Amino acid sequence: MRRSTLTPIAATVGSLALAASLTACGGSSAASDEKVVTVYSADGLKGENGDGWYDKVFKDFTAKTGIKVKYVEGGSGEMVQRAVREKSNTQADVIVTLPPFIQQADGKGLLAKYAPEGADQVDGADKAADGTWTSVVNNYFGFIYNKKELKTAPQTWEELLDGKYKNKLQYSTPGVAGDGTAVVVKAMHDFGGKQPAMDYLKKLQANNVGPSASTGKLGPKVDKGELLVANGDVQMSFAQSKDMPNLGIWFPKKAGGKPTSFALPYAAGLVRNAPHTANGKKLLDFMLATEQQQEVSSIGGGFAARGDVKATDANAISLAKIMDGVEITEPDWNDIDKNLQTYVEDWKSATGS
Repeated sequence: MRRSTLTPIAATVGSLALAASLTACGGSSAASDEKVVTVYSADGLKGENGDGWYDKVFKDFTAKTGIKVKYVEGGSGEMVQRAVREKSNTQADVIVTLPPFIQQADGKGLLAKYAPEGADQVDGADKAADGTWTSVVNNYFGFIYNKKELKTAPQTWEELLDGKYKNKLQYSTPGVAGDGTAVVVKAMHDFGGKQPAMDYLKKLQANNVGPSASTGKLGPKVDKGELLVANGDVQMSFAQSKDMPNLGIWFPKKAGGKPTSFALPYAAGLVRNAPHTANGKKLLDFMLATEQQQEVSSIGGGFAARGDVKATDANAISLAKIMDGVEITEPDWNDIDKNLQTYVEDWKSATGS
């Protein structure tokens, strides 16, 4: 898979809810000693039936350390915005989110510097230069389709404008969901800039069902045939396909172009002034440990973040086949983060969202 450069785009936020009673600025000594760690995360790594990578990692972590994991899930933007709102009364210890939202979290001063054990084995493009975040699971942008209703996957963006996709196509909301933001990133790359991408997405809106805060909720709709096509990402869609046999993964391209994708890693950072900083560090170390990284593909359906972990399980082989022939581009996530709000407003204007 060859890497090239990619044009920028954007995103922002939303909200969720979890009750907790931890004091501000790092919490009391009693809270700090508590055997608990709170994780705010984008969806995709927890299994529908308790059989995902997070399920195994958290269970094993608690068994090894006695530290219980409190888990809060939502869209990438949702998780960052929630942490921003709680800045004066920090409740999360670890945040896991897709780009450009991990860059956004860093820019808003939410992350403390901490390089987990094993971070030296993570590619430089998949971690912060200043040590505030590190990818724990690698992943790639993709689309899904219903294999039962469509005998072959769509090939191009232009095909999705066909009338047969009216009210049978949906993508998660840019600015709220990381994968939804990635749709605009991909369109800008494939169509050669912001304006042609917005022109296309304006046309696509005629077939679009409407907004969705969660990409994960689109998989079941595609599997049931309520939708024919939706956005996703390779790890989450592959994991869902275990229980959803009608899901297929594909990579849209512009007519006459090549199928491309780009990395959408699950990136984790220690939250600044976290109530359980020591526990947060232990969990980050655990997620990057060799054994847990070996399980990223076999259990989670994703790609190990550590370069020295070479998975050879059946899932790893299947994932390699899915990515075969797909050119991997490399977005400038820092630039995308900088222009986040502008791109989302442009998308809203173009689509009337």
